[in-house]
Amino acid sequence: MPLYTTHITGRRWLSSDTFELRFSRPHGFTFLPGQKIGFAGQAPDREYTLLGPSKDSELSICVRLVSQGLFSPRLAGATIGATFQITAATGFFTFKPSPRRAVLIATGTGIAPFVAFARAGVRDFDLLHGVRSDGELYYRSELAPAARRYIPCISGPFKPERVPEAFAGRVDACLDNRFEPGAYDFYLCGRADMIRDVMRLVDQRFEGSFVFSEAFF
Repeated sequence: MPLYTTHITGRRWLSSDTFELRFSRPHGFTFLPGQKIGFAGQAPDREYTLLGPSKDSELSICVRLVSQGLFSPRLAGATIGATFQITAATGFFTFKPSPRRAVLIATGTGIAPFVAFARAGVRDFDLLHGVRSDGELYYRSELAPAARRYIPCISGPFKPERVPEAFAGRVDACLDNRFEPGAYDFYLCGRADMIRDVMRLVDQRFEGSFVFSEAFF
């Protein structure tokens, strides 16, 4: 797999432990919204979904800082201009237009490919974002206007006046509570246990649906 040299151009903190990192776009680098990159010398699980549409002049990723992690602290502490080698974009978790309604379901930073979809012009989807607190609703102001229905699913305590559209509970409970049976296109990105629980519910209640998934660990 070819490698590309890039350098950091900016960093924006989204919460106390999550940030968006921007890189220069290497010459000849191509990708589809929803695809991911790896960093040279790192294990395969150090992969990050690209946030921008294919035409962006820069590349950007969403990173959760794990204090005892092997790689995220390096990205968090890297200076502007620091260079890295990245892999070519890979993956098949891309948006596939169909006559069925699209339901996008994410937990935590699994929201990243759905940001890429929205920035590429995908509209009128239903989006469920599962988080522990309203401070983790990354890209809410960008995604809510693009969605047909945007439902934050908050499993921890929160103030309803801050997030009036929120569902108190997990994404699978919201799906069971807020969606009529029928055939949908489900896009699932996040924790493996969330994907397992939602797929079980799809089998029970949403006959004829298609499921596309990508697990974050």
